[in-house]
Amino acid sequence: MKTNFCFTLIWAAVLTLLFGFFVQSNFAQETSTGRNNPVPGAADKGKTSTVLEPEQFQHYIDSFNADDDETVKQFYPNDKAWEFLSNNMPLLDYPDKELERTYYFRWWTYRKHIKSTPDGFVVTEFHPNVSWAGKHNAISCPAGHHYREGRWLRDSKFLNDYSVFWLRKGGAVQTYSMCLADSILQHAAVTGDVTLAKDLLPDLVKNFEAWEKRRRDANGLFWQEGGQDGMEVSVAEAVLKTTHHYRATINSYMFAEANAITNIAKLAGNTELAERFTKEAERLRHLLHEKLWDAEAGFYKVAPRVKNADDKLTLVDVRELHGYTPWYFVDLMPTKDRNIAWKQLTDPKGFFAHFGPTTAEQRHSGFQISYKGHECQWNGPSWPFATSITLTALANLICREKNSGADVADLQKAYLQTLECYVQSHHWTREDGKTVMWIDENINPFTGDWIARTRLKTWKNGTWDPEKGGIERGKDYNHSSFCDLVINGLIGFRPLLENAFEVCPLVPPEVEYFALDKLRYHGKDITIIWDKNGSRYQKSVGFRVMIDGTEALHLEHLPVHPVTVELNH
Repeated sequence: MKTNFCFTLIWAAVLTLLFGFFVQSNFAQETSTGRNNPVPGAADKGKTSTVLEPEQFQHYIDSFNADDDETVKQFYPNDKAWEFLSNNMPLLDYPDKELERTYYFRWWTYRKHIKSTPDGFVVTEFHPNVSWAGKHNAISCPAGHHYREGRWLRDSKFLNDYSVFWLRKGGAVQTYSMCLADSILQHAAVTGDVTLAKDLLPDLVKNFEAWEKRRRDANGLFWQEGGQDGMEVSVAEAVLKTTHHYRATINSYMFAEANAITNIAKLAGNTELAERFTKEAERLRHLLHEKLWDAEAGFYKVAPRVKNADDKLTLVDVRELHGYTPWYFVDLMPTKDRNIAWKQLTDPKGFFAHFGPTTAEQRHSGFQISYKGHECQWNGPSWPFATSITLTALANLICREKNSGADVADLQKAYLQTLECYVQSHHWTREDGKTVMWIDENINPFTGDWIARTRLKTWKNGTWDPEKGGIERGKDYNHSSFCDLVINGLIGFRPLLENAFEVCPLVPPEVEYFALDKLRYHGKDITIIWDKNGSRYQKSVGFRVMIDGTEALHLEHLPVHPVTVELNH
């Protein structure tokens, strides 16, 4: 009896210690994350990388942290940046180390904008709270870029929450132009899971109908104010003396909404709804291409609103960079004869500048780089928001032309040149003389000066104005994409809703190597490699695509045409 009693005491002590350790461990976890669940993304480390290891690139994150004045901390502060990013972002190895560095910098800044709220995760545009934002400081204007970028994170929870927030948790979804249905479908194309898209279908239809009531005229076109398109103080507004315009932006977005609702309805088996929105999409396609194309100028332009459905539209006499928006959506892309518009991108009298394309053509009398008036003007400065749309649109066009066997040398050169200018814009020289990685609002396309920052830092009484957003309003500004331009454009990984994907790399043929690794797609890990002489990745010469480490495609040269890769190869 005495022996059994002692044995019982020993086991009780052991169990008490184990229970205490369990409670302490869980308390520490809850304290560190602010939730009762583990940090999203931290538990899913994914499969072992095929050719790259995260630690090869940790020095980038360490350097960004070291250079950073962390003015605002959200769900993943700097001390958790590497843990989160190493588990979530696709890895890139590229010979242009400035481009590679910018790629990791933009993941580092995106991570800063993931915000935990009582309504789930949202993605912010600004770090500080601004008066023109909606609930949880969320702003709909850049949300399309948030989805295009964030869809490549391994953990899909962030964008899933974000989608529900916009439609069911109080998001101000119609404050600015936004293509939400298309964005949700773009995310689903990467994850391979359309469950949420189908669940949100009734909400997406209601959102489209609400846009119709607010912004659609009897002639079938949607109109928008420049500021609510995210493009205030434009040349078109100055010329037309009005802010209510039919624009390629809002009409392209609404086409994309109708088209996405059509596709989601088909997935949901709702034939009647699919037929209804197929007609809507076709109507908008026709109106956009017929009414907003200036054949003489070879460009899509703005027209002021008219009173009657049959009134003729008068297009403004200026080309603006947002005229490339129709190419942003694959199913809306203009016919080949309209490719003439792209000559303006590399024309110094058109949009070309060394720190990013200008938002208006430089030959126009209304073009200016102003340090007076509104701090955010779209009459000349380069805006990463517009640059992102332009490069996405151009990548779409190049892949389409490659597929038809057309000569794309000039278009590909334009893409690479514009991307390089965009890379070079990601800098700021501090007061102590050190140049650091930076992304902000609008940039002087000729000097690389971040215009809004230069003006805002002395806006009121020689310092920052709280009513304008306060100190460093535009720091780490999340109003554009970059990583998506590398993954989807430069490397050419192009997702599909079906059980496959396309590869259409835009890298120049002289590039010796590149690798994109640990890219999560439809629940599988994708690796894309180019090794010109076979020495970089020790897998012999050529272009390779691997799925979960197994070779699915091997070519001796970079693909000349887009190649479809089946997941069940």
